[in-house]
Amino acid sequence: MSRICEQCDALVVGAGPAGLMAADEMSRAGLRVILTEAKPSPARKFLMAGKSGLNLTKKESLETFLAAYDPCHPTMVDALREFGPLDVVAWADALGQEVFAGSTGRVFPKAMKASPLLRAWLAKLNSQGVELRRNWRLTDIDDGFVFDTPDGERCLTPKVTVLALGGASWARLGSDGAWVDMLKPIGKIEPFHASNVALHIAWSDHMAPHFGVAVKNIGLAAGAYTSRGEMVISRSGLEGGGVYTVSRGLRDGAPLVVDLMPDWDHARVAQALNKRKPKESTANFLRKTLRLPPEKIALMMEFARPLPADLVPALKRLEIPNAKPAPMDEAISTAGGVSFDALTHDLAFKARPTLFAAGEMLDWDAPTGGYLITGCLATGLVAGRGAVNAFARASQDG
Repeated sequence: MSRICEQCDALVVGAGPAGLMAADEMSRAGLRVILTEAKPSPARKFLMAGKSGLNLTKKESLETFLAAYDPCHPTMVDALREFGPLDVVAWADALGQEVFAGSTGRVFPKAMKASPLLRAWLAKLNSQGVELRRNWRLTDIDDGFVFDTPDGERCLTPKVTVLALGGASWARLGSDGAWVDMLKPIGKIEPFHASNVALHIAWSDHMAPHFGVAVKNIGLAAGAYTSRGEMVISRSGLEGGGVYTVSRGLRDGAPLVVDLMPDWDHARVAQALNKRKPKESTANFLRKTLRLPPEKIALMMEFARPLPADLVPALKRLEIPNAKPAPMDEAISTAGGVSFDALTHDLAFKARPTLFAAGEMLDWDAPTGGYLITGCLATGLVAGRGAVNAFARASQDG
């Protein structure tokens, strides 16, 4: 049955960073844009990220930056080349949000939160004529774009559309992956997997005093993925940037291996161990001679007992067994989603050239540290520009 639908130039579904960027690009080009959001307010996951400072991007060479996404489809690589770290800084500055780079190269707004940047961005979009419709949940894309709204069912028929529907983590913030069945008929969808996710561990009682403590200056590895940084011992397991960076290896089944003394090579550790006095306890020796803090000693005792005669492997390659990734909905992000093989280079569905996809709903993966938000902004920009070009072609065709 055909529906009576409201016509518009352009529709963006999903008001996270990717959707906002697409709406920005299309409205700047003069298109009348309707932006719909399933939740009562936009960019909820973006605001959640801002509670820890809003890491927008990473100050490093573009090639180093791109390597963090590896393996990565060429279309995604080109999007990041088009809108990379320097572009993110310029974009934030244009919104009146000055940024700074921390000691690790991570770039944050000086305000250290997301709300001022989001307010400035929404004001800009409003000045460009973007109409934000809240509590509009997409339910169908076959006979117009149909939404469940506070005023009942509504339908839109745009000339071009960008979907920025998110991945499948943090459903309460809007990313629930419920769109998958809707899009399967027009393009390949890869299964979702948790990424940048904490690990659940059944601790013994002696670890309780260390809950909430950051284990700093460590090396972590899981399969081909490595990181250098820190992790936090939580009541339920391990979390933090160091763990998230190697989550792709953990997802593939590789064990988590921790180097408790990354600044010392094996030979130096072995030499220090040879100085241990016969009656000196292991804990005292580790604390006094090797200067290990209590949390590192606790981890070693938790996972390396009974301690071997040679402690070098336990210090340099401490394996964390039986660590299980937290549920996908607790993950910071997800891998999987719309396959790039189903899309053109400007992120249009090959089966529907006026329908585009952007953001975390695409099948790409990246660690935390500014890579996630930059990837969403970059794909939103590319999809928005692609939609502008598709609108121009549709207008020429009559």
